Amino acid sequence: MSIYTKLLEIQKQVIGLGKDKAGNNYQYVTGTKVLEHIKPIMNKLGIILKQEVLSIDNTRQDYATKSNPNKSEILSKVMMKFTWVDCETGEKDENLFGANGQNDWDKGVGSAITYGERYFLLKYFHIATDEDDIDNPERAKEFAELVEKTIRDINVCKDKPKLTELWGKLGADVRANEKVIAAAKTKGAEFDTPSEKKK
Repeated sequence: MSIYTKLLEIQKQVIGLGKDKAGNNYQYVTGTKVLEHIKPIMNKLGIILKQEVLSIDNTRQDYATKSNPNKSEILSKVMMKFTWVDCETGEKDENLFGANGQNDWDKGVGSAITYGERYFLLKYFHIATDEDDIDNPERAKEFAELVEKTIRDINVCKDKPKLTELWGKLGADVRANEKVIAAAKTKGAEFDTPSEKKK
């Protein structure tokens, strides 16, 4: 399996993420939520994401707020390189990405790097974050087809180890689907010994 086939698998499994945090009068998807959906699939596929900071440009920003007429922060412009690495083959995919972050004096760079990682992942895998986009008919159809395929794969599992392996490869959205959960429980029960079924 090539590195691009593995990356495509991540894209297929993470279709959309709802915004889970509000700040500065807008809502957004947190980096934690993005990683909790993508990282388990990366681990299963043997893919890591190497991050390098290529350049940092810091500019002082002086402005006034209602509570502080002499507010000062640092605007950090960071250029980064994100490299996907297939741990099995050493195959790589390199990507340049830029991000800005403005915060207190010692936090601007950290904000930019955190922002950059989150949005690189969202944009690389074309992950929808707008509720209208997540719930549109095409997205819903795509997810429904993925659920049906997963259920078919579950039903043809020949033993419990195969079922466990398949489950571990599923994305968080698919694992949370009620139909998939029910199919996995029903199939798993077929492999239980008589003593286990009595429990």
